[in-house]
Amino acid sequence: MNIRNRNKLKTLLNKWPQDSIVTAVWLRRRGISRQLVQNYIQTGWIKSLGPGAYQRTNTKVKWYEVLAGLQKQINLPVHVGGPTAITIRGASHYLRSNKETVFLFSAPGVSLPKWFYRYSWKQPVEHIRTSFLPLKLATSTHSYQNTKIVLSSLERAIMECLYISPKRFDILECYQILEGLRLLRPDILQKILINCHSIRVKRLFLYMAEKAQLPVFRKLKLNSIPLGKGDRSIVKNGVYNSKYKISIPEELTNYE
Repeated sequence: MNIRNRNKLKTLLNKWPQDSIVTAVWLRRRGISRQLVQNYIQTGWIKSLGPGAYQRTNTKVKWYEVLAGLQKQINLPVHVGGPTAITIRGASHYLRSNKETVFLFSAPGVSLPKWFYRYSWKQPVEHIRTSFLPLKLATSTHSYQNTKIVLSSLERAIMECLYISPKRFDILECYQILEGLRLLRPDILQKILINCHSIRVKRLFLYMAEKAQLPVFRKLKLNSIPLGKGDRSIVKNGVYNSKYKISIPEELTNYE
């Protein structure tokens, strides 16, 4: 390797995001050609994770570091949501283990790179593609383990929990989490409920919020929230609630 390329490598390693990946886009912006990348791989300084993604040799990357790199470097519109966002924001009802499923959300047409799915993460990762909420509504950048990632606000995250329940997330746990969310912001929640395309999720949230006597429930303008027509079934053979026209699990109706 000549002196010029050695200097480029030194500069590259100094600017490399700590314990994270870089993309081909990130490298091109810094004047690193594809040929030079292959040279660095052959000499053992970096290694390929898959097409267009690289990590420093002898480093271990974590899912949130890699996601942060993809969010920032190629503007990948995938955010951390649901139970994972609630845990990161410190509002989970339970103490989560590091084996819990990581939930990522995006619009239906968005995909993570194939190598991301194949990578041996310590935690299982599930990518939920849905348009039940507008893409960027009530998401923000948050610092987690010294890494800045885009994730849902608590107001959006609890709606995402309800969206994936009961198949992917326990509905009673949703309620137990919601009971502890005493500081939900009414203006944000109002906007979410108006723009939410899932009638089932909206009705279920309002039922739970009223049952839990959340302070935010009294501040919502219910007349401006479209709740559709007809009945909705949350579970088969559930208990019917006539006010919200939903059939819910018996254990939820009996939970005190």
